[in-house]
Amino acid sequence: MLSWLSANIGTVLVVAVLILIVALIVRSMLRDKKAGRSSCGNNCAHCQMAGQCHKARGS
Repeated sequence: MLSWLSANIGTVLVVAVLILIVALIVRSMLRDKKAGRSSCGNNCAHCQMAGQCHKARGS
């Protein structure tokens, strides 16, 4: 097992870093969702889905 790990340490480190980055991105997205923020920017005039993703205000 130790010889396999030493032969593949570069791959193991890259995979670990990628998993960490993905976890941080997911964490950030979940925090934004809880806070009510959206990644779309709310500029519906330039969106193909205009009027479909945001509920009409006041109704």
